[in-house]
Amino acid sequence: MRFLLLILAAGLTLSAPADAQRRLSAQRGGEQDAAYRATQQGEILSLPEIRSRVRIPGADFIGAEFDGRVYRLKYMRGGEVIWIDVDARTGRVIGRQ
Repeated sequence: MRFLLLILAAGLTLSAPADAQRRLSAQRGGEQDAAYRATQQGEILSLPEIRSRVRIPGADFIGAEFDGRVYRLKYMRGGEVIWIDVDARTGRVIGRQ
């Protein structure tokens, strides 16, 4: 009986990260869907358009986030991570970290 309970508990523990990953994927999918709709409606610039306007010499683009009004671009140069915040409507850089 203890062995069965141990197996059942292990299964529940292992499924928790998978559930969290599915929720994160759904959230990212929603973020992408919102960006796509806003781009199609002409409310914001597309990510490729935003990326073409931002130049970070010697840095590699490694990802982006979108919150509905600001793209946060992530670049890597050497061991340094550089975050660039860009207004999604205008393409203007509004912050850098």
